[in-house]
Amino acid sequence: MTAHLPPPAAALPSPPAPGGARTLTPVSRVLRLCLHALFFGLLALAAGRAVADSAPRAGWVIAACAVLAAVYLAGVRIPAVHTSARAGAVWLAALGAAWAALLVVSPDGLWIAFPLYFLELHLLRLRWGVTAVAVTACAAIGGFVAHSSAVTPGAFLGPLLGGAVAVATVLGYQALYRESERRRELIEELITTRAELAAAERSAGILAERERLAREIHDTLAQGLSSIQLLLRAAERSLPEGSAALAHIGRAREAAQENLAEARRFVRALTPPDLEHGSLPAALERLCSAAPGPRVRFSLSGTARPLPTPYEVALLRIAQSALANVVRHAGAGRAEITLTFMDSSVTLDIVDDGKGFDPSSAAAAPSDGGGFGLPAMRSRAETLSGLFTVESAPGQGTAVAVTLPLPAEALS
Repeated sequence: MTAHLPPPAAALPSPPAPGGARTLTPVSRVLRLCLHALFFGLLALAAGRAVADSAPRAGWVIAACAVLAAVYLAGVRIPAVHTSARAGAVWLAALGAAWAALLVVSPDGLWIAFPLYFLELHLLRLRWGVTAVAVTACAAIGGFVAHSSAVTPGAFLGPLLGGAVAVATVLGYQALYRESERRRELIEELITTRAELAAAERSAGILAERERLAREIHDTLAQGLSSIQLLLRAAERSLPEGSAALAHIGRAREAAQENLAEARRFVRALTPPDLEHGSLPAALERLCSAAPGPRVRFSLSGTARPLPTPYEVALLRIAQSALANVVRHAGAGRAEITLTFMDSSVTLDIVDDGKGFDPSSAAAAPSDGGGFGLPAMRSRAETLSGLFTVESAPGQGTAVAVTLPLPAEALS
């Protein structure tokens, strides 16, 4: 491992990551303190045993322990050791040389091999770290054999098993660290994505609400004001000239006209209110019977079935808007609304025998004078993955058709 990799389970202060220094976790701090305590504790034990046993080389042992401690402390304090692989390798070489001197004067120096394993695996690349661990284990075995008259299996197994445990511990820790980092990055990405989605949903909700309001105003308020105008105009024609009521009716018609123009300036929405009473066929039949102007007939084809509220509302609003266009613009003598239930779809047809129009000229954006009906009807149908078509020509009447695929709940 290079000096830029995450710290192993019991390593020196970790170097900064390539993207910047990372704050140590409490666990890393505790493990690092444990490594320091282990290193100096083993040094103190080696020096203490030499003094207690009155070893012939006790002075040399103490001196070697002091040099080793000084080299270790220097590596902890020098920042370059933690940020540069080259500096870390140089420090490890100095530490190894001081440790070799201790091995020469005391067999107890082999205990220092265990903390050295972790340092080597932390500061060197993986292949060099494992190689250094193997060399350190061999040196520990050699130092013990040189000071011992009897060679036992433990002299070989101890350093070798310690090195294997150190390698397995460091590799396992680093695997967990990488997995933790991947999860942290994934969580940060999810948090960022969630914030972006929330902002997009808020923006979409604002636009959808504006569209819904525009549709509702067009299909209810504007159509109602338009009907009021037609009724007031009819009342004007029925009153005799000079009637006192004519002035009041004229002012009322002007007020209705102004409010109708104002209503047409409002914009956007998505979901209209629910059907209030009864089924969709019943609502369409009431709509036909209450329509002013041409004779309007309603017919049902197929077996009626309950639809989700958005489907019923969309079909009813499309029928209201299309019929309002027939009354206001078509000059038709009769019209027919047909609701057809098929196996996997429902179709609504509104046909009149009026003067017709050019559908391509009516596809433009809504204006103050009206023209919002067809785009709104098409938008309603497409919102539910439906198909909306208009067939018309000057002098040949108009046929409006919308087909909605039935949702799974309506098919069961």
